[in-house]
Amino acid sequence: MPAKSKAQQMAAGAALSAKRGDTKVSDLEGASKSMYESMSEEELDKMASTSQKGKPEHNSKS
Repeated sequence: MPAKSKAQQMAAGAALSAKRGDTKVSDLEGASKSMYESMSEEELDKMASTSQKGKPEHNSKS
C-alpha cells in the first residue's frame, strides 16, 4: 500500500529501519511505533519507498 502523505512515508521509513535493526525500537514514537508493531517488513518497504512527489505534508481526515 503506498503512502498517502510525506509524513506517513517518513514514519514508515523509521519503522522499517527499526525492523531491520538499523535503529532502536525505543527511539520510535507515535505512528512509526504503531507501524512497527502492526506491519510486516514487506508492507513497510512498500510504503516507505513511495515517491513523495505530489504528496501533501499530512493527509487531511475529511
